[in-house]
Amino acid sequence: MKAVQSGFTLIELVVVIVILGILAATALPKFIDLRGDAQEAAFQGVKGAAASAMSLNYAGCSVVNNVVTANKCVAIADCDEVGTIMQGGLPANYSVASVALTGNGTSANCTLALTGYTPTGSATFTGIGAGQ
Repeated sequence: MKAVQSGFTLIELVVVIVILGILAATALPKFIDLRGDAQEAAFQGVKGAAASAMSLNYAGCSVVNNVVTANKCVAIADCDEVGTIMQGGLPANYSVASVALTGNGTSANCTLALTGYTPTGSATFTGIGAGQ
């Protein structure tokens, strides 16, 4: 009677391990910089929220003829005041460079910064003066 062996040969096991190693080596670089991508996405989200807050405040001020009114119009004369009109304010470690917005409806490029981070995308948004 002949004994029947079952299982994988050493060569088959080595081939499988090599294939898994190659797959891991090609997939690993895609996951290495997830932190940087997440930080850039968060930065761009805050920038978009700041631009939206400026636009909404200007629209609210236009409705009430630029008279400062609770829940409708906040006086904005400088880019660095954007935190006062954002829900929850500007997040920690974020800042906006001071640029004067002289008059209602005047616009300027406002620069957003995050301490310890240099964005790969644009760091500017449009600020709009209102309630003056």
